[in-house]
Amino acid sequence: MMTTVKDRCPGCDGNEQDERYDELDKVIAEYKGKPGALIPVLHAAQKIFKYLPEEVQDYVARGLEMSPSEVYGVTTFYSFFSTTPQGEYKIGVCMGTACYVKGAGKLIEEIEKELGISVGETTPDEKFTLVQTRCIGACGLAPVLTVNDDVHGRLTPDEIPGILAKYRD
Repeated sequence: MMTTVKDRCPGCDGNEQDERYDELDKVIAEYKGKPGALIPVLHAAQKIFKYLPEEVQDYVARGLEMSPSEVYGVTTFYSFFSTTPQGEYKIGVCMGTACYVKGAGKLIEEIEKELGISVGETTPDEKFTLVQTRCIGACGLAPVLTVNDDVHGRLTPDEIPGILAKYRD
Protein backbone atom coordinates (compact mmCIF):
# COMPACT_ATOMS: atom_id res chain seq x y z
CA MET A 1 0.00 0.00 0.00
CA MET A 2 1.22 3.48 -0.85
CA THR A 3 2.35 5.79 1.95
CA THR A 4 -0.13 8.63 2.20
CA VAL A 5 -0.07 12.21 3.39
CA LYS A 6 -3.69 12.25 4.49
CA ASP A 7 -2.71 13.80 7.81
CA ARG A 8 -1.42 16.84 5.87
CA CYS A 9 -4.55 17.41 3.84
CA PRO A 10 -6.11 20.88 3.90
CA GLY A 11 -8.99 20.97 6.37
CA CYS A 12 -8.09 17.67 8.06
CA ASP A 13 -7.33 17.68 11.77
CA GLY A 14 -5.01 14.68 11.64
CA ASN A 15 -7.66 12.18 12.75
CA GLU A 16 -9.92 12.33 9.74
CA GLN A 17 -8.92 11.19 6.27
CA ASP A 18 -9.33 13.06 3.04
CA GLU A 19 -11.04 10.62 0.69
CA ARG A 20 -9.71 12.55 -2.29
CA TYR A 21 -6.31 10.96 -1.63
CA ASP A 22 -7.93 7.51 -1.86
CA GLU A 23 -9.25 8.46 -5.29
CA LEU A 24 -5.83 9.80 -6.31
CA ASP A 25 -4.17 6.59 -5.08
CA LYS A 26 -6.28 4.64 -7.59
CA VAL A 27 -5.25 6.92 -10.46
CA ILE A 28 -1.57 6.72 -9.51
CA ALA A 29 -1.79 2.92 -9.32
CA GLU A 30 -3.37 2.82 -12.79
CA TYR A 31 -0.57 4.88 -14.39
CA LYS A 32 2.47 4.03 -12.28
CA GLY A 33 5.33 2.72 -14.40
CA LYS A 34 3.73 3.72 -17.69
CA PRO A 35 5.51 6.16 -20.01
CA GLY A 36 3.95 9.63 -19.94
CA ALA A 37 2.04 8.96 -16.72
CA LEU A 38 2.60 12.37 -15.15
CA ILE A 39 0.26 14.49 -17.26
CA PRO A 40 -2.81 12.21 -17.01
CA VAL A 41 -2.21 11.81 -13.26
CA LEU A 42 -1.95 15.59 -12.84
CA HIS A 43 -5.14 16.06 -14.86
CA ALA A 44 -6.93 13.59 -12.60
CA ALA A 45 -5.48 15.18 -9.46
CA GLN A 46 -6.64 18.61 -10.59
CA LYS A 47 -10.11 17.24 -11.27
CA ILE A 48 -10.19 15.69 -7.80
CA PHE A 49 -8.75 18.65 -5.86
CA LYS A 50 -9.85 21.44 -8.27
CA TYR A 51 -6.23 22.67 -8.38
CA LEU A 52 -2.72 21.37 -7.69
CA PRO A 53 -1.45 22.63 -4.35
CA GLU A 54 2.14 21.85 -3.38
CA GLU A 55 1.16 18.95 -1.09
CA VAL A 56 -0.73 17.25 -3.94
CA GLN A 57 2.20 17.74 -6.31
CA ASP A 58 4.51 16.19 -3.68
CA TYR A 59 2.08 13.31 -3.23
CA VAL A 60 2.01 12.65 -6.99
CA ALA A 61 5.82 12.82 -7.11
CA ARG A 62 6.15 10.19 -4.37
CA GLY A 63 3.47 8.01 -5.93
CA LEU A 64 5.10 8.05 -9.36
CA GLU A 65 8.62 7.91 -7.88
CA MET A 66 9.64 11.22 -9.45
CA SER A 67 11.28 14.30 -8.07
CA PRO A 68 8.98 17.03 -6.78
CA SER A 69 10.81 19.53 -8.99
CA GLU A 70 9.94 17.53 -12.11
CA VAL A 71 6.25 17.49 -11.15
CA TYR A 72 6.34 21.21 -10.31
CA GLY A 73 8.03 21.96 -13.62
CA VAL A 74 5.26 20.26 -15.58
CA THR A 75 2.54 21.78 -13.40
CA THR A 76 3.79 25.32 -13.93
CA PHE A 77 4.70 24.89 -17.61
CA TYR A 78 1.26 23.97 -18.91
CA SER A 79 -1.46 26.61 -18.71
CA PHE A 80 -4.22 24.07 -18.11
CA PHE A 81 -2.83 23.26 -14.66
CA SER A 82 -3.46 25.61 -11.75
CA THR A 83 -1.64 25.91 -8.44
CA THR A 84 -4.36 28.13 -6.97
CA PRO A 85 -7.98 27.24 -6.18
CA GLN A 86 -10.30 27.46 -9.17
CA GLY A 87 -13.97 28.27 -9.18
CA GLU A 88 -16.75 25.98 -10.27
CA TYR A 89 -17.11 28.26 -13.28
CA LYS A 90 -14.04 29.46 -15.13
CA ILE A 91 -14.73 32.65 -17.04
CA GLY A 92 -12.27 33.16 -19.87
CA VAL A 93 -12.32 36.47 -21.69
CA CYS A 94 -10.66 36.24 -25.09
CA MET A 95 -7.97 38.87 -25.56
CA GLY A 96 -7.11 37.92 -29.13
CA THR A 97 -6.82 40.83 -31.55
CA ALA A 98 -10.45 40.85 -32.76
CA CYS A 99 -11.87 40.55 -29.24
CA TYR A 100 -9.46 43.11 -27.83
CA VAL A 101 -10.30 45.65 -30.55
CA LYS A 102 -14.04 45.07 -30.09
CA GLY A 103 -13.99 45.76 -26.34
CA ALA A 104 -12.93 42.68 -24.40
CA GLY A 105 -11.22 44.95 -21.87
CA LYS A 106 -14.58 46.52 -21.01
CA LEU A 107 -16.03 43.04 -20.48
CA ILE A 108 -13.26 42.26 -18.02
CA GLU A 109 -13.88 45.53 -16.15
CA GLU A 110 -17.58 44.70 -15.82
CA ILE A 111 -16.93 41.13 -14.66
CA GLU A 112 -14.40 42.38 -12.09
CA LYS A 113 -16.97 44.89 -10.83
CA GLU A 114 -19.77 42.30 -10.69
CA LEU A 115 -17.72 39.60 -8.97
CA GLY A 116 -15.43 41.76 -6.86
CA ILE A 117 -12.31 39.99 -8.13
CA SER A 118 -9.49 40.73 -10.57
CA VAL A 119 -8.16 38.65 -13.45
CA GLY A 120 -6.49 35.53 -12.08
CA GLU A 121 -8.59 35.47 -8.92
CA THR A 122 -11.40 33.27 -7.64
CA THR A 123 -14.45 34.46 -5.76
CA PRO A 124 -14.40 33.67 -2.01
CA ASP A 125 -17.26 31.16 -2.47
CA GLU A 126 -15.15 29.39 -5.16
CA LYS A 127 -17.98 29.82 -7.64
CA PHE A 128 -16.10 31.87 -10.30
CA THR A 129 -12.53 32.26 -11.54
CA LEU A 130 -11.70 35.01 -14.03
CA VAL A 131 -8.92 34.57 -16.59
CA GLN A 132 -7.78 36.18 -19.80
CA THR A 133 -7.34 33.80 -22.71
CA ARG A 134 -5.63 33.96 -26.05
CA CYS A 135 -7.66 33.68 -29.23
CA ILE A 136 -10.28 30.95 -29.01
CA GLY A 137 -11.02 30.98 -32.74
CA ALA A 138 -14.42 32.67 -32.59
CA CYS A 139 -13.29 35.99 -34.08
CA GLY A 140 -16.57 36.50 -35.94
CA LEU A 141 -18.32 36.61 -32.56
CA ALA A 142 -15.94 39.14 -31.00
CA PRO A 143 -15.80 40.03 -28.20
CA VAL A 144 -16.16 36.56 -26.74
CA LEU A 145 -16.05 35.01 -23.30
CA THR A 146 -16.38 31.42 -22.23
CA VAL A 147 -17.86 30.05 -19.04
CA ASN A 148 -16.41 26.56 -18.83
CA ASP A 149 -17.46 25.13 -22.22
CA ASP A 150 -20.20 27.68 -22.96
CA VAL A 151 -19.31 30.39 -25.51
CA HIS A 152 -20.92 33.83 -25.32
CA GLY A 153 -20.25 36.19 -28.23
CA ARG A 154 -20.94 39.66 -29.61
CA LEU A 155 -21.13 40.92 -26.04
CA THR A 156 -21.44 44.31 -24.48
CA PRO A 157 -20.65 45.07 -20.84
CA ASP A 158 -24.36 45.51 -19.99
CA GLU A 159 -24.96 41.81 -20.82
CA ILE A 160 -22.48 40.58 -18.18
CA PRO A 161 -24.86 40.67 -15.15
CA GLY A 162 -27.40 38.51 -17.00
CA ILE A 163 -24.77 36.00 -18.08
CA LEU A 164 -23.37 35.71 -14.55
CA ALA A 165 -26.91 35.30 -13.12
CA LYS A 166 -27.35 32.11 -15.19
CA TYR A 167 -24.40 30.52 -13.37
CA ARG A 168 -25.13 31.89 -9.89
CA ASP A 169 -28.27 29.76 -9.53
